[in-house]
This record gives sequence, C-alpha cells and structure tokens, in this order.
Amino acid sequence: MRVIAAMSGGVDSAVAAARAVEAGHDVTGVHLALSRNPRSYRSGARGCCSIEDAGDARRAADTIGIPFYVWDMSDEFADEVVEDFIAEYTAGRTPNPCLRCNEKIKFAAVLDRALALGFDAVATGHYAQLRTAGDGTIEMHRALDHGKDQSYVLGVLTQEQLKRSLFPLGGDTKNVVRAEAERRGLQVAHKPDSHDICFIADGDNAGWLSEKLGPKPGQIVDEDGRVLREHEGAYQFTIGQRRGLRLGVPADDGKPRFVLDIEPVSGTVTVGPREHLLVDTLECVRPLWCGASPTEPLECTVQLRAHGAEHRARVTVLDDDRLQVALLDPADGIAPGQACVIYDGTRVVGSGTISRTERVAAARS
Repeated sequence: MRVIAAMSGGVDSAVAAARAVEAGHDVTGVHLALSRNPRSYRSGARGCCSIEDAGDARRAADTIGIPFYVWDMSDEFADEVVEDFIAEYTAGRTPNPCLRCNEKIKFAAVLDRALALGFDAVATGHYAQLRTAGDGTIEMHRALDHGKDQSYVLGVLTQEQLKRSLFPLGGDTKNVVRAEAERRGLQVAHKPDSHDICFIADGDNAGWLSEKLGPKPGQIVDEDGRVLREHEGAYQFTIGQRRGLRLGVPADDGKPRFVLDIEPVSGTVTVGPREHLLVDTLECVRPLWCGASPTEPLECTVQLRAHGAEHRARVTVLDDDRLQVALLDPADGIAPGQACVIYDGTRVVGSGTISRTERVAAARS
C-alpha cells in the first residue's frame, strides 16, 4: 500500500513510520504545520507542533530513508480546533482539543488529502489496536500498554476512517518503542512525551482564554445563591475545579468547594461540596460510531476523560443525534463538552459529546 506516515516529531510517530516501511508499504512522511505563526505555539519538548518538532520529523524521515513533506493545515486547525476550543469554553463547556484534532484534522483533512493524492492509508504513532472481525469490520481496541492507550481520543473515528488507518504501535509498550528507536538510530529515541495543549504556549489555559476573550465579569456563588466573590470570566473555570477559586470565605462545614455549574450567559459559577459533583445520567450529542450503531440498549463501559477510569453503563440511542448514558458507577467532575467514549470490553464502540448531566439523587437532595 501507499501510506502517509503522519510524523509529529516524536518517537512514537517515527517508529510507526519505520515499521510501516518494514511491513513493505511505500511510505511518505508528512509533518503537519498547524500554526499560522509557528512561534506562537509551544516550543521545546512540551508540545507536539513546535518548530523543533518539524526538524525532528525531517531528520527521522532521513534516517528511515523515506520522502518527507510538510503540509500546511494551519487554516483547518485554526477553524476546526482553536476556534472550536474558544467557542466551547465561551458556552460553558469543557472541550478536548486533541480529540477534535484527531476527528477533523488527522483523520479527516489528512486522510482526504492522502486519498486525493493516490495514497491508500495513514499511519500514526497512536497507541491503539486494529483487528478485523469475522464480517470484515475493522474493530479498534485498547492498546496493550493501558498506561499509554489512546483509544479514547480516537473514539471519533468512523468505519471508513478505520479501514484507511494503521496504528503500528498498539501491541507494544512505550519502553519497547523507545528501545527500538535507539536501535534504529533515531535521534528522538529519548525525546520526552508531549503534554497539555499544543496551541497554548505556556500551558495556562485560563490566561490564554482571557487574552482571546477579554474580561467577562460574573460571580461565584454557593448553592444558596450567596455571592462569594466576583470573577473576570466564567471561561476560567471548569466543572470539578477546586484549585484557583480564591474564595476567601470558608464553607460552613469547613470542607473544600468545587465548581458544580457554569452559567455562560450570566457568567455565574456555582460551587459546593465534592459529593454534589456526582452524576449518574448523561445525555450526549453528535454520536460517532466505529462500526454499526447499536439498535438495542448496550450494557458496556464508558470513559469520560483522557486516561480516566472506566464506568459501567447502559447506553441507549435516543435518535440519530442523541444518546442517553446511565452510569452504574457514578462519576464526578464531568462537564458538558467532554467526550463519552463507549467500550465493549477492549473494543471501542463509538463516542458522543456530553451535552447535559444529572446528579445522583443523594446529591440533588
């Protein structure tokens, strides 16, 4: 097959590209230029889209012996990921930009361009496994290394995209991958993993949003409506947040308080005790299925944040655009805008975007 290897400049994508070559594919390396002004994005080892990363990707491609190109996708990234991130926080939701990037950029825009250029598939360094079922369906499963598993942020992929995807690392641990990179002479063998959000240079989400949106004053209140202090923007907070509230006045019981609700129109942020964060019902929109949509309620597990715990659940498809998720294991700190990824064992069934939550009865009373 003719394969595009998406090369971020890290060790995982470099080894994935090398393995694709070793498997007999005709491989071309591609690095995605995602910033209209590269110096505005994170530099050094903390990011995945920096100027240094582009150079590391090129050197890795030279070592492997494959052609290498840089594709400018800065406009698509700004429109589909950065602007979406701003809009979601403005609406009081908590988005996952990495998941959005996988959906709209790495496995939509990149794959579309690759197919238009005559390529057959895209290989990445994500940790997930693909298996072919008896009926020919391509199933996506958790990686062998559960500590590195990235199936959560890939839960937006459709069957057509999975058929055109290669994840060469899913059956190995990170230590094995690093050792292989060293054997292959790849300079990125011991490069640190990327962290946080690539387009927020210093990792300060609230500060970055403040610069983009300006002050939007509001109030932090307790559950009885008592004003605890003023704030400069509800987008600085997320459901479940404890640190940085700077309330000054302790709760009546002396216990820490957490963000329970964000009302974006008035800018009101409501805080309360941790036990009032517990939810047992979710409604999700924009369902995306890795295979066929379930026709009956599904007894399954769901993951509600990257590297979060699995929760036993019952998922019911309400209509083409809505799911209801009953959590048998209640969860806390769950915010609208987060992804709910559905699993049947290790297999990813699909995902939805959380639009509404309901607290458990004890927390509501």
